[in-house]
Amino acid sequence: MAVPRNQEVIRQWKVLHALEASRHGVTIDSLSKDLDVTTRTIRRDLAALQEAGFPLYDERDDDGRAHWRLDGQVLGGLETGFTLAELCALYLSRNMLEAVAGTPFQRDLTLAFTRLEKMLSPRMRQFLDRLPHVLAAKAGPRSRGASSSPDLVAKLLEATLHYRIAHMKYHSASSGRTKEYTIHPYRLAFALGGLYLLAYVPEYKDVRTFAVDRVSSVSLDKATFTPTTKIPDDVFGNSLGVNTGPPSHVEIAFDKRVAPYIRARVWHPSQSLRDAADGGVVLTLDVCNDLALRSWILGWSPSARVLAPAALAADIRTDLMNATAQYQV
Repeated sequence: MAVPRNQEVIRQWKVLHALEASRHGVTIDSLSKDLDVTTRTIRRDLAALQEAGFPLYDERDDDGRAHWRLDGQVLGGLETGFTLAELCALYLSRNMLEAVAGTPFQRDLTLAFTRLEKMLSPRMRQFLDRLPHVLAAKAGPRSRGASSSPDLVAKLLEATLHYRIAHMKYHSASSGRTKEYTIHPYRLAFALGGLYLLAYVPEYKDVRTFAVDRVSSVSLDKATFTPTTKIPDDVFGNSLGVNTGPPSHVEIAFDKRVAPYIRARVWHPSQSLRDAADGGVVLTLDVCNDLALRSWILGWSPSARVLAPAALAADIRTDLMNATAQYQV
């Protein structure tokens, strides 16, 4: 029976990695045993990798056994600090970075990958380009509008790094109005396909979160500010979305139909699970009671029921009643 093409490509990637990881080379018998294939298959894999341009060679030991190696000097002069396998892995990660498409970082990443491609031979790239058919990534949600201009993001970075007071024109999605703000920029954060600015607003005496793609203009003062509020490294750590509010202790019961899916994921670092008598599971989280949480719970309806807090259960009940009303004839 013919071996699936995808399985062959992944096995050859494992052979390449094994050769680079070994200081003294690897025998065909050893590769055959580790990968659970015949020695004939390993010989074909080695020939395929050589044909793809990877610099493989063999040396014989005192007992006449051939040890296969990967020429470590193939990247000599590039001074990248990366091994060949690491460069190949970076090249393959292009499809994993589709999540940043449309962000201010897309152009720089495109240029970086263009430089990376030049470090690999055309035949190596041809070989590696077969792997995305095995490993795929789905991009998450991102802004539909034009990405923020590099100059605007550069100004926000300048203000954040050097504590520069800034003036910003911002369109609020909730109010539908455009307003000018004086802000003290604290942090830029990328989350859920969007770039966000956390800034102290003297007018409100509070730190607010702004979507950068809704910022139309920014100007910087020569004057600087002194941060008065500490921003945690994980700025949205209390939320399933991009909220910075305080956490609530949340308990949600899931029925046995969806319990295996709930158990299979880490939904939030604070989570804990306990089995229910009916075969379901109770998930406990310490997260913000925000739109992201309520939307996530509603996505599991009718298999989820909020046990605590009571205010969240009431919010979900209201949302379900309003949703039902949408379908009444």
